[in-house]
Amino acid sequence: MADNKENKVLNVPALRFPEFTDEWHKQSLGEIGETIIGLTYKPSDVVESNGTIVLRSSNIKNGVIDYSDLVRVNKPIKERIITKENDILICARNGSQRLIGKNAIIKKEDANNTFGAFMMVYRSKDNPFILPLLSTKRYFSQVGENLGARINQITTSDFNGFDFYFPNSHAERAKIAELFRLIDERIATQNKIIEKYESLIQAIIYQKKTDGIRKGNWQKTELSKVLQERTEKNINGYTVCSVSVSQGIINQIEYLGRSFAAKETSHYNVVKYGDIVYTKSPTGDFPYGIVKRSYIKNAVAVSPLYGVYKPIDDNIGVILHFYFMQPNNAFNYLHPLIQKGAKNTINITNTRFLENSIPLPKTEDEAVYIANALTRIQTKIDIEKSLLRSYEREKQYLLRQMFI
Repeated sequence: MADNKENKVLNVPALRFPEFTDEWHKQSLGEIGETIIGLTYKPSDVVESNGTIVLRSSNIKNGVIDYSDLVRVNKPIKERIITKENDILICARNGSQRLIGKNAIIKKEDANNTFGAFMMVYRSKDNPFILPLLSTKRYFSQVGENLGARINQITTSDFNGFDFYFPNSHAERAKIAELFRLIDERIATQNKIIEKYESLIQAIIYQKKTDGIRKGNWQKTELSKVLQERTEKNINGYTVCSVSVSQGIINQIEYLGRSFAAKETSHYNVVKYGDIVYTKSPTGDFPYGIVKRSYIKNAVAVSPLYGVYKPIDDNIGVILHFYFMQPNNAFNYLHPLIQKGAKNTINITNTRFLENSIPLPKTEDEAVYIANALTRIQTKIDIEKSLLRSYEREKQYLLRQMFI
């Protein structure tokens, strides 16, 4: 046993608090805590209200518990699978491999819920220290290794076998845990700041639209009156871009890590600065596709499956971009136009896309005022997102330096 213990001794990490000098030892998570699988429930168990909240992978957002997508059940639930403060909730199974292992700590306000069968809870007295370990490369490497032949799943046995290096001193563990708690708290605050600005954009559009219709300053306008299809093809070999919900029109290689374009792209559609692009692929909250304005100064190319449109006025283009950011607006506009084909594919021509109406300002002055206001808020959002990335990079640096 002594030899085995000695083999677990490791030199100290690259960065640590100066008052601590002891070496670190390797331990598995199963040695210091327990892992509990979640609740199995049937559709008939689900209730609209007054039931117990069942936390699922969709309730882990940016490392915290999010309650925007709730399931409640009305059935007897064992005390063992009721969440407690400082439990760590972990996604154990999911259709997407990249979500396996994502986690969040249960705060006091998140306690007394339960969790679904595709989720696990890890429970130990060292959870505040262990939480940052579950953001390290070592952790996700072990998650990947244990997926094995199983389909997108890790078991409680897998998780209990994950090993890390721990300081002997509980004082050092507590100090490291507090450092990362403060960093995570700042990151969570930064995400809330961004969400508030994004909500402000939608509130401005909604209020201006409502007031404008009531006062007669806005009117229902068919998009064919303000957009003209751009039919230019990529004969000049422009850079191929993708379109995403969060990034808009973006270089395909930068966004996806590689090109998914065909070898020959001369038949791709050209997009110029300020153009509106409509994708016909369902994604997340946008079952009929997304609509985005290009903020790329140079001409680029997109898939021939996308519709590309030139606004008659750039301010209208800006308003359309922010209007269609709201999933409900996109759904309500596209739903009457869409025909679902075989295998649930979306059938809509580029011309058909222009055949519905949305409320828009009647006057140029109103359009300029709203477009400028929305653009200024978006600029502020971009600054806040840059700051968020800085905090996230700082956290990743400390994770690499403070854990082995």
